[in-house]
Amino acid sequence: MRVIYTNLIAAVASVVLLAASMVYAEPSQPELTLLPASASAAERQAEAEALEVMYAFMRSFNAKDPKAFADTLLFPHVRVASGGVRVSPDVEAFIQATDFDAFARRFDWSFSRWESIETVQAGENKVHFAVVFVRHNSAGEPNATFRSLYILQRGASGWGIRSRSSFAP
Repeated sequence: MRVIYTNLIAAVASVVLLAASMVYAEPSQPELTLLPASASAAERQAEAEALEVMYAFMRSFNAKDPKAFADTLLFPHVRVASGGVRVSPDVEAFIQATDFDAFARRFDWSFSRWESIETVQAGENKVHFAVVFVRHNSAGEPNATFRSLYILQRGASGWGIRSRSSFAP
């Protein structure tokens, strides 16, 4: 009887660990639609560098780290969403206006992930990405999906997101 009980406890523990790993696992990689092979090497290099900023943006957003989040942006930074336009003139103003806890409460948000990233066009110093991102609630379930356009530029300090236009609130 003791062996059966021990095996049952081990089986239940395995199921719990498996379920926990599914909820807290790293989000899957997005579907990527990148430039064609015929694009210039400079355009493909710009796309690759801008794509790294997109990944850093989502990592810092999910980490709820305002400084790291701001480090993925260029200033002035423009966000077109919720029927309006918000311009953050500098990093300090952006960080001061960023409240991840309030955002999480308002939208029952736990984390987000890129569902898809498509390069719309790219030049040596600017890349446009059409994206779809998914917000997940505190139970880890998807609760909203939005399409957006992200414009990235190469600035004096490197690549960053200059502007975001989204259908998200």
